[in-house]
Amino acid sequence: MSEKKIAVVILNWNGSNMLRRFLPSVVSHSPEARIVVADNGSEDDSLQVLHNEFSTVDTLVLDRNYGFAEGYNRALEQVNEPYSLLLNSDVEVTQGWLRPMLDFMEEHPEVDACQPKILAERQRECFEYAGAAGGFMDAWGYTFCRGRLFHLVERDNGQYNQPMPVFWATGAALMVRTDAFRRHGGLDGRFFAHMEEIDFCWRLRSRGRGLYCIPQSVVYHVGGATLSKSNPRKTFLNFRNNLLMIYKNASPAALRKILLVRFFLDYLAAFQMCLQGRLSEARAVVQARREFRRTRHQFDGQRSENLRATVLHDIPEMMHGCLLWKFYVRRQKTFSALHWNPHPEK
Repeated sequence: MSEKKIAVVILNWNGSNMLRRFLPSVVSHSPEARIVVADNGSEDDSLQVLHNEFSTVDTLVLDRNYGFAEGYNRALEQVNEPYSLLLNSDVEVTQGWLRPMLDFMEEHPEVDACQPKILAERQRECFEYAGAAGGFMDAWGYTFCRGRLFHLVERDNGQYNQPMPVFWATGAALMVRTDAFRRHGGLDGRFFAHMEEIDFCWRLRSRGRGLYCIPQSVVYHVGGATLSKSNPRKTFLNFRNNLLMIYKNASPAALRKILLVRFFLDYLAAFQMCLQGRLSEARAVVQARREFRRTRHQFDGQRSENLRATVLHDIPEMMHGCLLWKFYVRRQKTFSALHWNPHPEK
């Protein structure tokens, strides 16, 4: 067993260029950690690059591409350290990035997961779309962050440098207690990619466990390195998995209403995409809804288990009301402009 407390686990798929570009920062700035690259059935020269250029990094070889979710599940089966940090291959870390999160987790046993502040590698003065300074969700399943509402990303002026409880922590750099990851079911491999970490965090939060963003830890994320934001496959996965996540976790009282409202809002989104000439994305939304209707009852067992394990029925970090209304009608374009603090005493 490793004497170190944390394993930084990077899932790689045909990303030898990313490994060459970003793995050196992880190796040099993570003395507290064992560095592990789990190769998800790559067909490029990733394994050769790891063998020849990163001899201090441990390599796990998976027999095929299991996707983000199941790939990490299989990798973390082989981790013995008390903490695991799931790190995207396109993340540049900074000196001392692990220590604030590790110290916080050690001091707060009620917290099972946390994330650093995520800044954009290409616009380093701005937050990055996928995670920013911690994630939240509104009553209808729309996710947002401190530092990012929908497509608008804020400049980092230190306005969100306070550690804060969050609804979800980004899978781009997710630190979690290894035993908690396993005990609460890990990531849902059926999602393949996108929304699986939010689904997992919702599960943790509803079971009374805490999640935090620790902005004293800073990383830079390229984002969209695998699929661009306008990729129809990504649109399909985001819409389908968002609906499946809601189905798995929402209370019986809320579920029917949420799905009814989302029926109209999702088709409205598809109509808007058509007007903008994004026909392939509009089709992806329709396909996602069809796939949700076809497959949702395959998740009935997980839904029943989640409802039985729920101890926190009113999650503070889930915003009441509709983010769409606040953003598009009331013109509240930043997290601060929402005038919403899930923990006013903090």
